[in-house]
Amino acid sequence: MRLFAKSVNLQEEAGFKSRVYQASELQKLVPHINAEGLEGGLFGPNDGFLDPYQMCTFLAEKVRARGGEIRQFSGIVSVKRRQGGYTLETAKGAINCDIVINAAGAWAPAVAGLFGQSLYICPERHEAIVIHLDQPLAYTMPMVMDLVNGQGSGLNFRHEKRDELIAEIHKVGSRVPEDPDNYNDQCEEGSKVRLAELLLDRLPELPGARLGRGWAGLYPISADHRPLVGPIDPSEPTLVTAAGAGGYGIQLGPVIGQMAADWALHGAPVSAPGTEILAPTTGRNAPPGSSD
Repeated sequence: MRLFAKSVNLQEEAGFKSRVYQASELQKLVPHINAEGLEGGLFGPNDGFLDPYQMCTFLAEKVRARGGEIRQFSGIVSVKRRQGGYTLETAKGAINCDIVINAAGAWAPAVAGLFGQSLYICPERHEAIVIHLDQPLAYTMPMVMDLVNGQGSGLNFRHEKRDELIAEIHKVGSRVPEDPDNYNDQCEEGSKVRLAELLLDRLPELPGARLGRGWAGLYPISADHRPLVGPIDPSEPTLVTAAGAGGYGIQLGPVIGQMAADWALHGAPVSAPGTEILAPTTGRNAPPGSSD
């Protein structure tokens, strides 16, 4: 709750509204919630959520409108350093470039390896599932997340459509890195059972709720759970890494993109002084778990 109060102050300074709610007040926000075992919550009435697919489509349109080119399904086969830049051999031909930014998410370590660099990112498998409702709720279910500083059940859910929620357990049972080219992208049965148990406990009176389709994706996690942004090798400043944002990439993407551009063009994150601490130094670019 102290962290929540601190967050309210930070948001107010930035011009955003939020407030701390006691457990007895939570049903004002979520009428169906069972607040037993909770101390309270934090809510911002002006908050929303981003649709990653729509966001990427929007950004792609902006890139094309400015004369940029986007090549999809062009996996990198090999790389070659040349005078003043690089040649990337892809599945759809060669690309000559002056600057390379490795923002390949769960594939970022493999891309770094093509350049002879070591990047320590753990692709963590996370699962989500659709919750169907027999009838629409009379209110919009806000994003509810039971995860503070790694504690709590990890359950989170929100409205997706009038008669549909999306839910996730924001914790993983295994810390073993997944192979992004070969992992189970479907929700496992054990996860469905666990999710159903958590939902029954937190939303016991939700009318006609039933599990629908599920899926899994990968969160690229760094050792200290913060993004790695900057050159791995200071002697090669035009090869910039932008990886390890975990499950928050869509939120952190704008500032990470600006930082990566600054590193590439100016050799430092001049637009956001102080963010040099996110550079992939030897101390930070380490196997996950080594900083624990």
